[in-house]
Amino acid sequence: MKKVVIIGGGMTGLSAAYYLHKERMEKNLPLDIKLVEASQSLGGKIQTVRKDGFVIERGPDSFLARKKSASRLAGNLGLSNQIVHNTAGKSFVLVNNHLHSMPEGSTMGIPTKIMPFAFSGLFSPIGKLRASFDFVLPKTKVEGDMSLGAFFRRRLGNEVVENLIEPLLSGIYAGNIDKMSLMATFPQFYQVEQQHGSIVLGMKKSVPVKKPSNSPAPSKGIFQTLTNGLQSIVERIEEELPQEDVLKGMKVLEVRKVGSSYECLLNNGHILQADKVIIAVPHQHLPNMLNHQAVFETLKSVPSTSVANVAMAFPESAIKKDIDGTGFVVSRNSDYTITACTWTHKKWPHACPKGKVLLRCYVGRPDDQDICDKTDEELVNIVLKDLKKTMSITEQPEFFVVSRWKEAMPQYTINHLDRTKAIQNYLKEEMPGVTIVGSSFYGAGLPDCIDQGERAVKETLDLLFNKNNEEVAIIH
Repeated sequence: MKKVVIIGGGMTGLSAAYYLHKERMEKNLPLDIKLVEASQSLGGKIQTVRKDGFVIERGPDSFLARKKSASRLAGNLGLSNQIVHNTAGKSFVLVNNHLHSMPEGSTMGIPTKIMPFAFSGLFSPIGKLRASFDFVLPKTKVEGDMSLGAFFRRRLGNEVVENLIEPLLSGIYAGNIDKMSLMATFPQFYQVEQQHGSIVLGMKKSVPVKKPSNSPAPSKGIFQTLTNGLQSIVERIEEELPQEDVLKGMKVLEVRKVGSSYECLLNNGHILQADKVIIAVPHQHLPNMLNHQAVFETLKSVPSTSVANVAMAFPESAIKKDIDGTGFVVSRNSDYTITACTWTHKKWPHACPKGKVLLRCYVGRPDDQDICDKTDEELVNIVLKDLKKTMSITEQPEFFVVSRWKEAMPQYTINHLDRTKAIQNYLKEEMPGVTIVGSSFYGAGLPDCIDQGERAVKETLDLLFNKNNEEVAIIH
């Protein structure tokens, strides 16, 4: 019997546990699996509130449809009939107290159509002129890594970065794009620029051309979710796993190598023996867990930001001045506390009963972390004050749900790939039975975490059962 311990019950650890259990059952493998989670519930940031016909996500609300691992996992769990696309409505950027439509043809903030960009009120004439430098500037020379902000400021200028690109891209990681690693977050932008000499022309060529259609097709967005909430995935996985395989409310204090196997010391004094250990916890915990080895000590300087979101339910009659769209992001130069707002009732109609409105607003910037410590009532009042600058809301919400995520957003700062590569090399040489994965390392989105869980399972099976394989797969 081979023993595998999976540390961390977020989406990465859960995916690993589910697919490992699936392999065990289908191939009758002699596997003992233990999933250890420090809190009393599984799923990490995947949490759904279901109340009065509303479906409210406390954490992420969707996943990219083009990344197939999330929908594939939902299908394996029998949840395919719950998968829905978002409504592809108009989105806005709030700059100088005005909502501006996202320029048509923008891809992650990069303009691919000249005319919508030229006539957009998002930028001054000087800002538009500066952006045109992208057509003539030489290719960027990068030695190792550079910040995402520095790359885009060089190509398109400060105004385009601050009014469009930064609100979009920094929202994904809740970080400062002038400190985020280009190569670890969006290396495809650099590759496009190197290939085409211009990031605008390169992105234009890489965007597929829409074929004209005589019949109007229903408008589908690029995101998907489940009608009963993303927590449905967590709940179904927990149903699939044998109860004795899951240890909740247990914390792993230390992982140590003993001969060719490993010991996982729990906070209750018990020790779990393991032939293979999959660690899927935030990076802050690794130095202590892995005996303060120098390669992990460097992770102490890697920040994680705190964010919060406020979901508010209203009757339709409370919104006197509505906007034809699904939400907006906020330029960091604006005098607003919120960083974005989703009109959930328009983006995800299934999540809100008819006759009701559901607004979900986000707060928390790298330079404004204290906002997350305010009371629920304070946060609701702050959010409402901001919303009333663009909308006419005449009533207090019928109810609200405030979610706080303290130090929950790992920052892929400059040289992130070098740090993760050093960790890979150390594990390969010194602890070949240990795999480290999770949102702190190889992608923070839901599909990225599931991908990592799947790859960790492959590595585990290669190590434990493919003895003829001299080379163990290393996660990239």
